[in-house]
Amino acid sequence: MKNLVFATVLAFVGVTSYANVDSPELEIDVATVIVAQDFEEISVSDLPTAVTSAVAENYPTAKIDKAYKNETDQYKLELSLEDGTSGTVYADAEGNWIEM
Repeated sequence: MKNLVFATVLAFVGVTSYANVDSPELEIDVATVIVAQDFEEISVSDLPTAVTSAVAENYPTAKIDKAYKNETDQYKLELSLEDGTSGTVYADAEGNWIEM
């Protein structure tokens, strides 16, 4: 009977020791671009050359209808295409597109 109690205690201790394994911490090395929504309208002629060049390269039939800028030099551009469709794109001062 003592052997049965002793075996039960050993089994219980063995099972609980596996339950106390520390889980590893997650390490996240992902760059995140945050776009602030406090845009103020600016003149299209005030856009940096890099931004207008990016629009011309990626949207050759697009016309920039309105341009907006926020405090972190990010630009919101309202574009219209020749086929009548329109949309909004976001770019930084270097002409890199920002996904929303």
